[in-house]
Formats: sequence, structure tokens, C-alpha cells
Amino acid sequence: MRIGCRLRYRLTQPTPLIAMLNVHYSRFGDLERADYLVTFPSVPLESYRDGFGNWCTRMVAPAGNFTLSTDGIFRDGGLPDPVAPDAPQAAVQDLPFETLVYLLGSRYCDTDLLSDEAWRRFKTTQPGWARVQAICDFVHKTVSFDYMQASATRTASQTLAGRHGVCRDFAHLAIALCRCMNIPARYCTGYLSEFGEPEPHPPDDFAAWMEVFLGGRWWTFDPRNNTPRMGRILIARGRDAADVPLTQTFGSSTLTQFDVWTWDAQGAPAEPPPGSRN
Repeated sequence: MRIGCRLRYRLTQPTPLIAMLNVHYSRFGDLERADYLVTFPSVPLESYRDGFGNWCTRMVAPAGNFTLSTDGIFRDGGLPDPVAPDAPQAAVQDLPFETLVYLLGSRYCDTDLLSDEAWRRFKTTQPGWARVQAICDFVHKTVSFDYMQASATRTASQTLAGRHGVCRDFAHLAIALCRCMNIPARYCTGYLSEFGEPEPHPPDDFAAWMEVFLGGRWWTFDPRNNTPRMGRILIARGRDAADVPLTQTFGSSTLTQFDVWTWDAQGAPAEPPPGSRN
């Protein structure tokens, strides 16, 4: 898969910026061509791992027009997300210590406001995979997808009340409901191809989904699409979107162009086209 992105900003003054745009270290073994972060104009870059192990790059963007881009090639097995209908739910006292943080409420996953609703709806479902799937089915059916309804401040409870949103809202609501039911769940962002999906394909974009801890390991669930998909490549994971912003600017900025591509590397054009998501 050839994957990458291009983000163009207009800045009124030199602005510190943190980017989280490189593929997660768990996929380094699939690397065919590195997705190096490139800026124009060129500026000094300083990279580090955050508390969740995600790769972050810090810089100071100059005033004027500024571009961030990546373009890499990764091998993928071409298989859909794995499914394990018999994966059990562990009792809280038996969960590994490192999963417990993913039971707690967070910025966008307001479990304190959703706990009663979650137990009312899902207490009779079979614990484990069936319960998580029931939550995904509910979110997928209840929330309508609408780019025009995107909001940077919408919480899980607000998504349930308004019943619309984008993929991050689907993920936040499903994560919050899982946590209310004592199932560790974490937020993921990355690339999701349209391989195997019927045409016409929508413009490429970054995607959000969740991982849930069942049967001693983490599993992928996608309440937005609610079906196993091919060509899913992780960039970052955390408690919710507040932990994994693709870019974080510390000052006034205007995003003027946003392109994402996920192609079959065999037939990919030499240069990504502009304007896939403007």
C-alpha cells in the first residue's frame, strides 16, 4: 500500500507545532519505503515517543504558508480485521494493570454521563465479544455519518444525544459504552483503505476506530463501518482523540488543504493528486 498525507497551513507568526503523522511502530516490520515527515519550507525537526508509544515530531513552523507531508509504502497481508466471537471478557480484578487506564473516563469519553444508559441497554447481552458487537451495532445504527456535522468538542454523550457525527464520534461513543461495561477500550487513528469495497469510493481520509481488550489481547472494532475491513494501518492510539491529534498547533493557524491517499502501490501514480479532502 502507498499511503501518505499532505497538510497545508497558513500561519500569521512563527508557531510551535507537534505532528503525529507517521505510521505506528507496530507496523515498522511491514515498511517497504519509510513515510518520512517532510516540511516546506524545511525546518528543524525533533522527534520523541509520547506516553502511549506514539511517534511525535516537534517543530516551529514559520509565518506564511507551511506544508507537512508523508509518503510511504507498507506491505499488508490483504486480510480483513480478525474476528473472534468466543473471546471472553475478563473480570476487572483479573485485567492486566496496563489496561486499567482504558476503563476510565477521558476528555471525549464521558463515562459518568453514560453509565446508566449503558447498563440499561447492554446488561442482558452476553459478556465478551457479543457485548462489544452489540455496542457497535447500536452505535452504527443510532448515529448518522455526516462530514458537515464535524465538531472538535463533541463528547460521547453529546453524540448520543445529537445522533450524528464523524468517525471519531462513533469511536468515542462505542469506547465510552464499553468502558461503562468494564471492558477496556482505546481510541485509534490511522489509514483505512477502500480495498474490497464497492465503488464509487469516497475521497481518502484518515479514520478512527477502537481496540478492545478481550481474551487476553486487543481486538479491532470499527463502529463507523461495523464490518471487518482490509488495509487498516495504525498511526496512533490513546484514551481518546485528545491524546492523538494528527497535528497540534500552539497558536493561530488556518488549514488550507488536506489530502490523504491509500493506494495499491503497484498502480499508484507518481504524484498524489491535490484536493482529496479540501
